[in-house]
Amino acid sequence: MIIPKTREEIELMRESALIVSKTLGMIASEIKPGVTTLHLDKLAEEFIRDHDAIPGFLGLYNFPNTLCMSPNAQVVHGIPNSSPLEEGDIISVDCGAIKNEFYGDHAYTFAVGEIDPETEKLLQVTKESLYVGIREFKAGNRVGDVGFAIQKYCEAHGYGVVRDLVGHGLGKKMHEDPNMPNYGRRGRGKKFIEGMVVAIEPMINMGVKEIKFLRDGWTVLTKDGKPSAHFEHDVALVNGKPELLSTFKYVHEALGIESDEEDEFRHP
Repeated sequence: MIIPKTREEIELMRESALIVSKTLGMIASEIKPGVTTLHLDKLAEEFIRDHDAIPGFLGLYNFPNTLCMSPNAQVVHGIPNSSPLEEGDIISVDCGAIKNEFYGDHAYTFAVGEIDPETEKLLQVTKESLYVGIREFKAGNRVGDVGFAIQKYCEAHGYGVVRDLVGHGLGKKMHEDPNMPNYGRRGRGKKFIEGMVVAIEPMINMGVKEIKFLRDGWTVLTKDGKPSAHFEHDVALVNGKPELLSTFKYVHEALGIESDEEDEFRHP
């Protein structure tokens, strides 16, 4: 059952989402060759707690850390460890935080130093597909409209769209109805209703769509060992239109990126 949020609750969720946004911005400044993901994880936990919030992933379903950190061929749910990042790596950083009893949850895939053009394109297209999907999150549409738009955009570039992992509703629980696949058919699935909040998160592989799981019970890998990218935003349906609760502004500031990609999803 979809749980719509009041305007007041949406503003509380915006606070939670912005804690995550600021955490990702802080992490963006620290990602470089030689840094371990375990070090970044500790920085994130301290940052979230210093902002009067609770790490949303730590202990959730028994996950052992604050961040899911998934380099290269890892799709999502990578466990931070003591292996240093290397020049040319990419790494998905997925973060959650709880404030005012509500979850924030979003993700960004970073380049570590200079990366090859083919991988750079994967990151660009995956990020673009996130906004392609968000545009379809509007009154009168259904879950399948978002998934169809993301799938069509990414497959047109020859990429594999992961089927086994999906976005989700968000609220006082990390995972609420509805599931938000990154594939689908127009006009299918649950209808969007005013006040609902979802996490839309394309997980896109350079090669095949198939994945496999490591024995740790968490880490998801591409089946062919090629890189995967992952970007995620929290979005509310307000006055029939998608409104971003999260932002990549802090990441962009840390990386020196100028972008107006979020402007159409900010409403006065």
